[in-house]
Amino acid sequence: MLDELLEQLPIDADRVYLTGLSIGGMWTYGWASLRPDRFAAIAPVCGDWDAVDACRLKHIPVWAFHGAKDNVVPIDGDRAMVEAIKACGGDARLTVYPDTGHDSWTAAYADPELFTWLLQQRRKAAAARK
Repeated sequence: MLDELLEQLPIDADRVYLTGLSIGGMWTYGWASLRPDRFAAIAPVCGDWDAVDACRLKHIPVWAFHGAKDNVVPIDGDRAMVEAIKACGGDARLTVYPDTGHDSWTAAYADPELFTWLLQQRRKAAAARK
């Protein structure tokens, strides 16, 4: 679908961003780790992923969001993923909402800084991603 949209619409392929919440947050990490060449930045919300894939994301800026009181998707997986990306030399950060449960998306998507940050990101050239 992304290929079709890039073909049919005037989209800058170097400014494609990926975000999702809960299972979508997990698959934000997942899709980006499967196709790190496609995205300028990702913003997983209350997600996690197996940190074994973290180094595949070292060239993609990551800003993750999670509620500290999330009892649906525990925050530990998100913390581990962000730390593993940083350990690989990547640019990753995690915003934790201390009094929030699973619904961290309301605060994350209401923060205009997220969208300002996303729009500052551009996909790195293929040579820089190696």
